[in-house]
Amino acid sequence: MKILNFCPAAIVTGRGSLAYLKELEGRRVLVVCGGSSMERAGVLDRVQSYLEEGGREVAFFQGIRQDPTRQQIDEGVALMRQFQPDTVVAVGGGSSMDAAKAMMLFYEFPELNLDVIGKVPFPKVRKLKLVAVPSTSGTASEVTRTSVVTDPDKQLKIPVIDQILKPDVAILDADLPMTMPDHIAAETGMDAMAHAIECYTRHDLDDFDEVLARGAVEGILKWLPVSVLEKTPEAREKMHHYQCMAGMAFTNVGVTAVHGISHALGAMYHIPHGLGNAILLPFVLAFNRQDTVAAQRLDAISRYCGVPDIVQALADLKSALGIPATLRDQGLDEASFLRDLDTIAEKSLMGATKFNPVSMDMDNMRQLLRTVYYGD
Repeated sequence: MKILNFCPAAIVTGRGSLAYLKELEGRRVLVVCGGSSMERAGVLDRVQSYLEEGGREVAFFQGIRQDPTRQQIDEGVALMRQFQPDTVVAVGGGSSMDAAKAMMLFYEFPELNLDVIGKVPFPKVRKLKLVAVPSTSGTASEVTRTSVVTDPDKQLKIPVIDQILKPDVAILDADLPMTMPDHIAAETGMDAMAHAIECYTRHDLDDFDEVLARGAVEGILKWLPVSVLEKTPEAREKMHHYQCMAGMAFTNVGVTAVHGISHALGAMYHIPHGLGNAILLPFVLAFNRQDTVAAQRLDAISRYCGVPDIVQALADLKSALGIPATLRDQGLDEASFLRDLDTIAEKSLMGATKFNPVSMDMDNMRQLLRTVYYGD
């Protein structure tokens, strides 16, 4: 038996759909957001204006950094205990949404924290409402049941995964991703591609998510280069939709070693998640051709997208978008890589790597990491 869940209670789309915030029922709203980009673009002013209509009280928790840490989550929970919101609105990239999910969970259920995640059952129902407003097109955290929190002391990214984390409403306002710099559009877009094609190559792919994942791969392959290189409103809107479709698929199925390794590299070297996924993706897919099911699926998606080989097509896409080909090209120095190789391999075997089509151990993980570093 498999229980599928594809989306929040509502996905609101269309340009200007941020105005949906006027219709929220909450009276005390906490807005969780990142750095200054949303403020400079005037998005936070609009958020505050929409929310304050009807007399809502609004507070902000700003400054969520890339890879939110457990300290930031604790600070956010402390603010929530003072403000006592009934609704949380997350605005920004995946980090803002991940932080909002974890803050909401640990605030409403103080018996939970990162140290007990995986050891105790999650609650079944929550009272707080969560609205997610992505400004980037890649993580799809607005429709997933996952939050990732970094523990700097352990150099680990800790995934918190449960249905209770799914937002109640996702607002896909296509005006927001127009603010993305080119490299963010490229990296987050490749993150979405990883979600879609990793999901598509897993053995436990179901019929429903196969259609979503396949459609997302095709759409991203077509529209991502236009979104990055030409920055047309149509392309940015298409990417905003296709990345969401990828998220709906992988939240039911899951991802593979691309994400497992990327989480390890991100925690150790602060390589942005989308960039890490983009570098890794063609190498891991080529490695996974050893598995019959994965190889058949890669051949099928190549035919569906009208390309001779999807793996080569993704390597070519990386190059066209200006993404480094290897970890060495990305700037990770060789001495550090070789010194840390066993640690990287050990941490890369955690999480999603357990579900990789090709079973991974320390030996073949070291081999794969060397390939990703040197490119040979």
